[in-house]
Amino acid sequence: MTKRTAQTPARNINRDPTRSSGTPRVVTRTIPIAATAMLWGRAAGRCEFAGCNRPLWKSPVTQEAVNIAQKAHIYSFSPSGPRGNKGVSDGALNAIHNLLLVCHACHRKIDDKRDGGRYTADLLRQMKHDHERRIEIVTGVSIDRRSTVLLYGANIGRHSSPLNFDDAASAMFPDAFPASDHALKIGMVNSATTDRDDGYWAAECRQLRTLFDQRVRERVNNGDLTHLSVFALAPQPLLILFGTLLGDIVPASVYQRHREPPGWTWPQSAPDLEFDVHEPASRTGPPALVLALSATVTADRVEAVLGDDACIWSVSVRSPHNDILKSQKQLAEFRGLMRPLLDRIKAAHGQTVPLHIFPVGPVSVAIELGRVRMPKADMPWEIYDQVNALGGFVRAVSLLQKD
Repeated sequence: MTKRTAQTPARNINRDPTRSSGTPRVVTRTIPIAATAMLWGRAAGRCEFAGCNRPLWKSPVTQEAVNIAQKAHIYSFSPSGPRGNKGVSDGALNAIHNLLLVCHACHRKIDDKRDGGRYTADLLRQMKHDHERRIEIVTGVSIDRRSTVLLYGANIGRHSSPLNFDDAASAMFPDAFPASDHALKIGMVNSATTDRDDGYWAAECRQLRTLFDQRVRERVNNGDLTHLSVFALAPQPLLILFGTLLGDIVPASVYQRHREPPGWTWPQSAPDLEFDVHEPASRTGPPALVLALSATVTADRVEAVLGDDACIWSVSVRSPHNDILKSQKQLAEFRGLMRPLLDRIKAAHGQTVPLHIFPVGPVSVAIELGRVRMPKADMPWEIYDQVNALGGFVRAVSLLQKD
């Protein structure tokens, strides 16, 4: 018998009952270094079991750097192991296509039953393919798709703004990916004040302008930000102000939170959305712009604020509801509609007359309305918000020329 030494590689002799007696199947358990390196690379160092994705280069408890990866065989190393290896050549057992990079828990799970149980070879191969394909797509995104996540939140009524980096990063994929592992955040989320409190609008506007200058504009001026992915939830007057601050200082993609299906990801398809523009017959009263996209806004609600002679311009859709906007294309069409409409309103009423804006629409529409504003050329804006506790529309935000 050959005596094993430190230099002798470990070998297992596996006898396959389908082979003739006396023909042992000799295969080493040692997986080649090249196969191990390729497996780690294809899996990006994460567990390949569907739904796990655990990082395998650190402790999940202490976060210390440690290798917790295990290499699981799809067709088992032993003929009597989970899923067996009948018909698999000796050279294929330790090949990368027969290996999964997994954590200990998932390894135990897939090998718990002698025949593999519900974890068949076909299922494990599909898990491996899906995981490695996803890694290939993510890491294959070109560098010009990096985008900084910008979160802006403020209380809406008594409800705080549920914004987080993970939801934003998920919604961006696969068109873009976060430029860093954290978001730029502005706004007084979970503030003790609400839109019915004295001083709310002034405090929120002041905070928004200050934080935007400190955390966004300064970095834009330094060349640190080349693209923004914008996620916001706030009362519409503040969203419009937020949009005016964004303007076109840096390219930006504005996202919309959807109710069905829930989340920030733009649906893959959406029906056409036709915007209806109504121009008033008379041009003599105070001009108002109504956005009636999420709900109907009747003339009497505007006249209750501006008087019976209000000159109402409006943008609406056939069946307004609170989940109306479903694609970036629809949002771009709204943006393209608003610039010439604002010019027509200015031509009809003059550049110095205030335009009273009553927005009832998706958050992304409010932001884009602000982004199309030309502060040196457009009329002053008086922006209103519906506050039921105060009996209807209230004046919230004022934007002067050159503001």
